[in-house]
Amino acid sequence: MPKKEEIGITEPKSGDFSEWYTQVVLKAQLADYAPVKGMIVLRPDGYAVWELLRAALDRRFAQEGVRNAFLPVLIPESLLVREKTHFEGFNPEVYWVTHSGDAELGDRLALRPTSETVAYHMYSKWIKSWRDLPLKLNFWNTALRAEIKSTKPFLRTSEFLWQEGHTVHQSRREAEEQVARMLDIYAKVTEECLAVPVQSGRKSEREQFVGGEYTLTIESVMPDGRALQMGTSHMLGQNFAKPFSVKYADRDNVEHYAWQTSWGVSWRLLGAMIMVHGDDRGLVLPPRVAPVQAVIVPIAFSDKDAGAVASHAESLSRSLNDAGVRVHTDGREHLSPGFKFNDWELRGVPLRVEIGPRDIKKGTVMVARRDTGAKRAVGIDGAAGAIKGMLNEMQGEMLERARGRAASLTGEADDYSGLKGGIAAGGFWWAGWCGQRSCEENIKEETGADIRLLAPPQEEEKPCVLCGKGGGRALFARGY
Repeated sequence: MPKKEEIGITEPKSGDFSEWYTQVVLKAQLADYAPVKGMIVLRPDGYAVWELLRAALDRRFAQEGVRNAFLPVLIPESLLVREKTHFEGFNPEVYWVTHSGDAELGDRLALRPTSETVAYHMYSKWIKSWRDLPLKLNFWNTALRAEIKSTKPFLRTSEFLWQEGHTVHQSRREAEEQVARMLDIYAKVTEECLAVPVQSGRKSEREQFVGGEYTLTIESVMPDGRALQMGTSHMLGQNFAKPFSVKYADRDNVEHYAWQTSWGVSWRLLGAMIMVHGDDRGLVLPPRVAPVQAVIVPIAFSDKDAGAVASHAESLSRSLNDAGVRVHTDGREHLSPGFKFNDWELRGVPLRVEIGPRDIKKGTVMVARRDTGAKRAVGIDGAAGAIKGMLNEMQGEMLERARGRAASLTGEADDYSGLKGGIAAGGFWWAGWCGQRSCEENIKEETGADIRLLAPPQEEEKPCVLCGKGGGRALFARGY
């Protein structure tokens, strides 16, 4: 049997955070490095978490009247350059297909960095009248962007899984309302499913989506003090409708350019979940996105006990499954209970259910929580209800603990010295900002911190920490 040091997490979370994170991703069997530089392979457990997150989002998208569709990965260069400002922002990251077999292509094909251009080319064909609006489509796909920085699974890869929604409306008001609602969906799913708290707000003009009018964002602070953009929702206005001729005829048969939005999240949400909840023993999965919510570990000390223990474990598994709990029974006979406990802790399963001869005699099972390590005996007859209750309890408590940690990493700077010191220490820092790009860029150059989002405009005016002019408040942090 391999030594525990070789299969467990060897770097504490409080040590080299990047090394700890990478070990958790690999050893918890979420993902592995691909043979192509900058890309990773998503393993079954990692993909199952993504599927559960996708299902949660799809339910809410459907309530918004959004339907899923599919777009090709190849985009002609002639199509991309129709929205020049947007495309120039992605150009350094684009992978190009130049040949079909041995034949050189006349028009280079881009491997999709994002889908606005191809989607809106199609929208211009599909939309003719006000009767065709609103059009609300979402695409679950991959995007490819040539990364110049080192690969970090889920956070920085050349190919990544994501969803991108694209809607078309008759009026600016409808589009702006859609932008706000989609951001609210992202915030709720991130907190309610992943138990990761977020800050919501508007991006500065410098940080907004290239080609859009404005961008709304949700941001989270990670345990190492760095910020992670979790999701964005963009008001595109008519900036794409005009170059792509996305127009509709109104009830009087007068033609108008449509109003558009786009919004998306990627598998970096999984990276945030790992960083926020993981510990020195490995992954800690929030129950709502755990592929296995409860693992049953039968403990038989002799062949005489094995049959009865296996029978009770099978019965318990059926009752949990009937109650809607995603359950697995670890029947590996060649491994000790201790090895199994460590293995499932490493992989982050929320609850471990132990059942042995003594438990059967008492009519109980022992349930251990992955997040706190707390153990509790529950009656076998009522185990399904008790375990469902523990899962709900764990989900809520994980979010509250994460909120507390995020609050401890969030501060307010009254002057530039305070902001510089805060950024150096790490975390989110609120500070006054005049709204001028020159101050934003100077702060970025000196501290390495970006403006993650802006406070609501109705807040009381506050002097800029750099120039002293009046303005609003901005949230600064160094990001991933």
